[in-house]
Amino acid sequence: MDLRKLKTLIDLVSESNIAELEITEADGKVRIVKTDPSKAVIGLAAPVAPSYVTAAPGPVPAPAAAAPAPSAEPAPEAAGHTVKSPMVGTFYRSASPGGKPLVEVGSAVKEGEPICIIEAMKIMNEIEADKSGTVKSILCENGQAVEFGQPLFVIE
Repeated sequence: MDLRKLKTLIDLVSESNIAELEITEADGKVRIVKTDPSKAVIGLAAPVAPSYVTAAPGPVPAPAAAAPAPSAEPAPEAAGHTVKSPMVGTFYRSASPGGKPLVEVGSAVKEGEPICIIEAMKIMNEIEADKSGTVKSILCENGQAVEFGQPLFVIE
């Protein structure tokens, strides 16, 4: 397998939700396993002797600040409607770097109005308010990685 094809496969795995990819061809077998978002480990097995290559994909943004340690008591549920992330990605408050945030605490929002951007696989996804009201709190920092179902805003 040529290096260009191998690099294309590494890029495909690193930019997708695929955790593992294995391809068998006449000249050998390639298995790519994503163990950490910052690196991919590739095992190459030739018909005679196996060899292993470690490759790191392009630059990866530094992770956001570590999450605070869980306390003994659960946090009280915020009053109001919670807008949750519909996907895994990176949370952005504005539509462009350095731009004005789409909403601030105290902003009045209407149902269907964009309130943030979540970048997933290099695609910018506008997240819309699913309820009209006033933004009571913003629960994520700009540039923070978010999980599916993670609370983003509280609207009352």
